[in-house]
Amino acid sequence: MEFNKKNRQLLSKIATNDRHGENSPYFDGWKAYDSNPFHPTRNPEGVIQMGLAENQLCFDLIEKWILENPDASICTAEGIDKFKEIAIYQDYHGLKEFREAVAKLMGRVGGNRVTFDPNRIVMSGGATGANETVVFCLADPGDAFLVPSPYYPAFPRDLRWRTGLEIVPVDCNSSNNFRITRAALEEAYEKAQESNINVKGVIIANPSNPLGTILDWETMRSLVSFINEKNIHLVCDEIYAATVFSSPRFISIAEIIQDMDCNRDLIHIVYSLSKDMGFPGFRVGIVYSFNDAVVNCARKMSSFGLVSSQTQYLLAAMLSDEEFVENFLRESSKRLAKRHHLFTKGLEEVGISCLRSNAGLFFWMDMRPLLKEQTDKAEMELWRVIINQVKLNVSPGSSFQCSEPGWFRVCFANMDDETVKVALDRIRAFVLQGKEEHGAPDKSKRWQKKNLRLSFSSSRLYDESLMSPHMISPHSPIPHSPMVRART
Repeated sequence: MEFNKKNRQLLSKIATNDRHGENSPYFDGWKAYDSNPFHPTRNPEGVIQMGLAENQLCFDLIEKWILENPDASICTAEGIDKFKEIAIYQDYHGLKEFREAVAKLMGRVGGNRVTFDPNRIVMSGGATGANETVVFCLADPGDAFLVPSPYYPAFPRDLRWRTGLEIVPVDCNSSNNFRITRAALEEAYEKAQESNINVKGVIIANPSNPLGTILDWETMRSLVSFINEKNIHLVCDEIYAATVFSSPRFISIAEIIQDMDCNRDLIHIVYSLSKDMGFPGFRVGIVYSFNDAVVNCARKMSSFGLVSSQTQYLLAAMLSDEEFVENFLRESSKRLAKRHHLFTKGLEEVGISCLRSNAGLFFWMDMRPLLKEQTDKAEMELWRVIINQVKLNVSPGSSFQCSEPGWFRVCFANMDDETVKVALDRIRAFVLQGKEEHGAPDKSKRWQKKNLRLSFSSSRLYDESLMSPHMISPHSPIPHSPMVRART
């Protein structure tokens, strides 16, 4: 203890504070999976990872393109002549071809209703780095951003850990499908003002993580009007833009402001290739701002998290292949739709509903009827049963700052078809066994906690290893397995 105290005195406040947000069931679920990962033959009783928002459904298309275009890599016989040119120092603006290709992709994802300027494309180390870069440009330590909840569990890490920013949740609820309302924004803003908190902006994710929904035209115009009236910033995280698999279509904030009388200097976009293309390991994050000063500042900061020139070169060739991109986006949407339907329909058959959604790599599962009481404590009890007994790592709503206990995010695009079947079989058995053992004569009573196999008094619901200081999260800077991830 004395050593730890002295050690903390030797380190910075960033190194010793707890603002990273790692003390969350979201990260604890990762630890549970990492200590006992499912494998169909080597560990069939292990935990299935359903807390990882990763798009693994179209790698066959990517691999086929790479085999057909060996000159796109500088590490092949066909591309070796470009090795020296790409390997030496590059301007931190990024390769011109890369910025042009990304700008074109952003336009295509939005239905080519907006033309993005390649000169406003600023690189960063994934969306994590892009979000932090934007905050460094827009806010000082102690300032705050309004963030509609439920929101991405790692936003505390991305937005506040190193910047000193404060997050003020804007509570949204299921009564209107978690829609962001002007009233909720005003309420959060006024409360912050009363607490002498300087609000510098609003951060939204469109499509939403964890809801899998998209913002409609009216809501987005209302958001722009709100920030314009308050003279604060609007940061739109659009990293799931191409994961929309059914109507309505995705609408970029860039399209919204085309016909609005607003201060465009207040509008900023974060984009990435981690979700739309399935390339989280490439660490391609993008800051796109309509504010020249932000573009210039972000570009200077990009020196701390550039995308490697080798990666830029490969992706510039791939994304410039219009036929490939069109086919990839079309096929990705079809496969996401099929997988989403398979999961949600399977859950529906045993009486579990989900928020209606049409985007993302996940769905928002409603387990409220399974809670013995509508509290965060009851939600955590249910989550521990699911992760320790059912062996599924789904993420509880409390880790997303959801104001209503009982919602869970379930990721569906990071596994193969056989694992999907196992996951569905497990959750069906979990629910149905409770029904069979206790009966369900009345629909209003069939989901009561007593009717489920949740023996809270006798079972070891909480595995102490989940919170052990010796277990390092996959989001920790110290890798301990191949599953080290930077953003989910």
